[in-house]
Amino acid sequence: AQVEESGGGLVQPGGSLRLSCTAFESGFIIHEMAWYRQAPGKPRDFVGNMLSDGTTEYAHFAKGRFTVSRDNAENTAHLQMNNLQPHDTAVYYCNAKEGTEEAWGQGTQVTVSE
Repeated sequence: AQVEESGGGLVQPGGSLRLSCTAFESGFIIHEMAWYRQAPGKPRDFVGNMLSDGTTEYAHFAKGRFTVSRDNAENTAHLQMNNLQPHDTAVYYCNAKEGTEEAWGQGTQVTVSE
């Protein structure tokens, strides 16, 4: 599958953004769609995911502010981010996993600043 993200941008502290991810060229429902982020000079961190059965998991910093949703039929996923803060600034990546295969998107920049 090929993965593509969209929806990043510049937002003020306290604002919201909704990122979207689509997995193309996949002839089946992808088992896991997940979001990661990477700030400059830091490792890539897990943000949250949703399995095909609707199970979700979130990093501690995402709980209560970020929500992952997905449309299994369309192999799309979304990351709704609320109450964004400057420390949320990073490149956000979508990851799709099915069995032993996985695919990463190119990333979308999220900048939280006045």
